[in-house]
Amino acid sequence: MSDLHNECMTKAEEYEAATKSRGEELAALAKAKEIIIEATGGASSFLQVESSPKMQAIHFVRDLARRTNAPALAQLASRMANVRSGDVFAKVKGLIGDMIEKLEQEAADDATEKAYCDKELAETNAKKEEQETTIKKLSTKIDQAAARSAKLQEEIATLGKELSDLAASQATMDKMRNEEKSTFTANEAETSKGLDGIKLALKTLRDYYAKADKAHGSSDSAAGGIVSLLEVCESDFTKALAEMRATEEASAADYGKQTKENAIAKQTKEQDVKYKTKESVGLDKSASEMTSDRSGVQDELNAVLEYLDKLKDRCVAKAESYGDKKAAREAEIAGLNEALQILEIGRASCRERV
Repeated sequence: MSDLHNECMTKAEEYEAATKSRGEELAALAKAKEIIIEATGGASSFLQVESSPKMQAIHFVRDLARRTNAPALAQLASRMANVRSGDVFAKVKGLIGDMIEKLEQEAADDATEKAYCDKELAETNAKKEEQETTIKKLSTKIDQAAARSAKLQEEIATLGKELSDLAASQATMDKMRNEEKSTFTANEAETSKGLDGIKLALKTLRDYYAKADKAHGSSDSAAGGIVSLLEVCESDFTKALAEMRATEEASAADYGKQTKENAIAKQTKEQDVKYKTKESVGLDKSASEMTSDRSGVQDELNAVLEYLDKLKDRCVAKAESYGDKKAAREAEIAGLNEALQILEIGRASCRERV
């Protein structure tokens, strides 16, 4: 409100000054006219016919220049004032017409420039947004690929350790199985040999005591005790050999089962390593390609941003907007057309008086 009030007061003061100046100028012109009429008599009628509409048009253009703050119109008013010979109406009208044509051409040029700026700014901003979106998407995919590849590398390292542990465990099992097998083989041979010896001793004693009984007709209790003792030994050896063989079979079966499970686990883990390694390599390659693509898009975006800055300097960074310029120029053209009407009306009036 304060700014508007000050602006209105300023314009009122300017208008008052212009009115006062115009009044003083008209008074001077009236005085000059009076002097000329007294000095030239009837010849002054021509001067009156030629000068009055011209001066009205000049004053109108000067006022228009002040209102619109247009230096070009002030210069036009000066050129109009300097027209003093020949067909004054035609020359002044020509000056005004040339100015109107110039303003109309400037208006057309500005409209063309406005259309160009609107189109280029819209397309460039759209391209900028498109490339920024593309860069954002590529960055997200690159980060995802890098994260997934890193995760796979961790899993591959874990699988590698598990395979190493599995190989060490299998080697320990192999060693223990070989030792058990060797021990069993030696013990089995020794126990079998002992059992065969006991069986042979029993057969010998039984054969001997059977002959002795036939010869003497009686059995020796001592001989029976020895046989019984050997029979117990034979039973113990037979039982020990059976247990030994059962233990060996169970141990061999457990070893075979665990070895098979280890082989399956080893094959599974090796396949996992193979596929994870392949996927990781593919992700790294894809990330590298996307990084290259992003770099290319970034170069394009940089060029677009540079062009956009130039467009803004040309189309946006101006003190006066297109709308303001258009309105001011239309006011100037309308005022000049009105000045032409003043000339035409004044000329017609002068001709009637003549």
